[in-house]
Amino acid sequence: MTAPGTERSATPAEEVADERLGALRSAVRATVAQHTDALLELSRRIHADPETAFEEHRSAALCAELLAAHGFEVTAPAHGLETAFRAAIGSGPVTVAIACEYDALPGLGHACGHNLIAAAGVGAALGLAPYADELGLTVRVLGTPAEERGAGKALLLEAGAFDGVDAAMMVHPCPFELADFRSFALGTLDVTYTGRSAHPSLNPHEGRNAADALTVAQVALGLLRQQLPPQWRVHGVTTAAGTAPNLIPDRATATYEIRALAAEDLRELRQRVEDCFRAGALATGCEVTLERPEPDYLDFRGDPELLRLWTANARELGRAESVERPPFACTDMGNVSHVVPSIHPVLDISGGACGPHEPEFVAAAVSPAAEQALLDGAVGMAWTAADFAAARAAGTEASPAV
Repeated sequence: MTAPGTERSATPAEEVADERLGALRSAVRATVAQHTDALLELSRRIHADPETAFEEHRSAALCAELLAAHGFEVTAPAHGLETAFRAAIGSGPVTVAIACEYDALPGLGHACGHNLIAAAGVGAALGLAPYADELGLTVRVLGTPAEERGAGKALLLEAGAFDGVDAAMMVHPCPFELADFRSFALGTLDVTYTGRSAHPSLNPHEGRNAADALTVAQVALGLLRQQLPPQWRVHGVTTAAGTAPNLIPDRATATYEIRALAAEDLRELRQRVEDCFRAGALATGCEVTLERPEPDYLDFRGDPELLRLWTANARELGRAESVERPPFACTDMGNVSHVVPSIHPVLDISGGACGPHEPEFVAAAVSPAAEQALLDGAVGMAWTAADFAAARAAGTEASPAV
């Protein structure tokens, strides 16, 4: 850090480097603009053909084919997931991974705007591609399935998809503009009670009521909530609890989600919630099976260096000033952020009129505001990657090019 009053002027070599980076940034933006029609078509096609978690075969193929057509080395499927892909270009010493989500919500389609995430990620990569070596970059694009349910990025992380990555990034549509995105940690739990059937009038004493076991657990959870910290959440639904009133249910099932501000808190919350379900089994003489259907989603932790770069670049693009919001969602990009410096800025596409997972957001995800956010997100990520690589090459903390 330079002490006040001792600021130095840039050396001639530094001035030349800044001019070169500025020229490259301009070229990147122009290249993204050249691909506008293809990127909008990509987004619209994914939006019109929604595919849910681990079923995104056509969406993944559309992204991979566009990248392959512009010189990327593409592997598909990749890292053990049928609807994941990996695309790479450049041979620079700094590797930046750009995540493309493309799964839709069951029954709602693209009410989370993942069509925009995929197209913006592809757009950033296409903008960087002709200049990757000159920028000192290796650009890695990862098609990341099953963000809505399945924790695809957590699975890809375990499979080595982010190995050797210096920075990871993606953008997400939202009803407001936010650079420093933060998220809850989230865990899921599938519960199955097994009891014993009996006639409720003839021989009820021979039965073990699985539905009662779930009722006991729900009462215990309701009482537990009184002692939970304000930002801890427990919510779920019963998925089966008997088939007829004249038969004691021998099977009951439920699926639950738990949320906390940090991964460490989530571990404690899970133990306390699972104990409530065990209490239901103990009270009724049933057996209980507790399963985790997917990896935990960890809380997202934005990298300060990348955040500074993104914020400056978003401002240069004319995006609205970032608001401040407490955690309000969950993402498997959080798992990546615990291992790799990452950003996950959100871009306003609805002006607050509607938000993700609302039916109205489906139309918002192909609106003119959404498509402008797509293009701005592509340029913003590409510029941030370029600035980050330039700072690494200079051996300094990254600062945006002027």
